[in-house]
Amino acid sequence: MNILTELTKILKPLLPVETAIFKSPPPAEYAVLTPMTDTFAFYADNSPMFEVSTVSISFFCKGSYTNIKNKITAALIGAEFTIKSRRYIAYEADTGYHHYAIECGKHYSIT
Repeated sequence: MNILTELTKILKPLLPVETAIFKSPPPAEYAVLTPMTDTFAFYADNSPMFEVSTVSISFFCKGSYTNIKNKITAALIGAEFTIKSRRYIAYEADTGYHHYAIECGKHYSIT
């Protein structure tokens, strides 16, 4: 499994989610996944043992973002993701959305 597949599976029950751009008319709450990095870690015999992938989850909400932020955070922790940062980006006056971002990562064994 890769990080985008796993995050989509985790987030779909909470809110609509797309990768890179939300293609359809957006609902009141939605998330966009942006891949950030894919690096190798923990070498043995000059070969990487793990791939470390990170993704920025940008979610947009027309109302209070606190409830969905807490649900996403709990889901990520429950799925053993590392949360690298959580931050409020801005209120987008032209769209009426609050924009919040959570950067997370996970180690995947190289087989």
